[in-house]
Amino acid sequence: MKNLGFGMMRLPVKSGPTDFDYEQLNEMVDAFLAAGYTYFDTSYVYHNGKSEEATRKALVERHPRDSFTVATKFPTFMLIPEEKIEDTFQSQLDHLGVDYIDYYLLHNIQNVYYDGYDGKGGIVKTTHLFDHAKKWKEDGKIRHLGISFHSSAKLLDRVLTEHPEIEFVQIALNPIDWDSELVQAGPCYDVIRKHGRKVVIMEAVKGGGLAKLPEAAEAVLKAVHPDWSIASWSVRFCLEKEDVIAVLSGMSTLEQVFDNTKTSNEAQPLTDEEKNALAEAMRIYRESAPIKQSEIDRYKGLLYHGVPVSAILQAYSICQIQPDPGFSDDNNYLKNSFAEAEHVNLFNGLDKQSVIASDGTDLTELVEKAVAWLTEHSF
Repeated sequence: MKNLGFGMMRLPVKSGPTDFDYEQLNEMVDAFLAAGYTYFDTSYVYHNGKSEEATRKALVERHPRDSFTVATKFPTFMLIPEEKIEDTFQSQLDHLGVDYIDYYLLHNIQNVYYDGYDGKGGIVKTTHLFDHAKKWKEDGKIRHLGISFHSSAKLLDRVLTEHPEIEFVQIALNPIDWDSELVQAGPCYDVIRKHGRKVVIMEAVKGGGLAKLPEAAEAVLKAVHPDWSIASWSVRFCLEKEDVIAVLSGMSTLEQVFDNTKTSNEAQPLTDEEKNALAEAMRIYRESAPIKQSEIDRYKGLLYHGVPVSAILQAYSICQIQPDPGFSDDNNYLKNSFAEAEHVNLFNGLDKQSVIASDGTDLTELVEKAVAWLTEHSF
């Protein structure tokens, strides 16, 4: 399965996020290419805006242009005014040192940027961003146009209907987000395939969160395959999905490159035994969170300002067991859920609303705590 992608967002550094260890990075890039892989994913903002330049130095300047494909993204969330869009795009070509970009994405398409908090049109529409991107493709400056997406499957269905020019969609997808109520990886994947578009998978190991599991969960997986790394289970889960251009992995060491390429080279569709083991490991993982999934399930059907309480608590709880709780993909979805449900700006605060479970339990304080934490750590 030769669809592994090198995510250039967690590169090896020395003293800070822009002080790249080029000796190690060059080795990683060379090993990735030598293993038969070609897809490199960067963006305008990774590593404090220096990832594209690092990609140029480690990849573009050291290897023939036809030996790799490069993907980068327009920084939609930076709210760049329309008169500066063309200059921003040209700067990306310059940073990368290329005449064209193989896979170009509008970064972080979500409800608040697409529709706006009021539902009348966000920055994507008011700056005619898709029109600019279509022109870049017509001019041969990009080969394939796509989006990265952080919102509901319902919105994604509408975006793909309104923009047939979108060829592929990048989404967070892994065994835990597959049935996440907020991330909705499974439903989003189904929507993309329904529209006949291709998929790029990010967060395959949930930012490293699925590389180390509770001891009981790891024991379940090791009982089936003692030689597989824990992270490789999530990568294999993603690699078997159909219509996938690339499964991205943000690699920081040469050892990770070797492990991921080995996993990809050997990957076969998961057997029923393997699927059952992975499902059980994920069940244990969810139950290890501060609010157990079995407890969260009791609150299905309750809403807080139009958003399912179970979705809020699930996202909050899962974030707490991530390596970096404040930087988890879940954090990025909540504001869109409130904007989509009631056209409210979460950052302006919410009106007081009680949340009472069917058994009389008052959940108001817990829900407010979860919303406040997710809001504080939204990015």
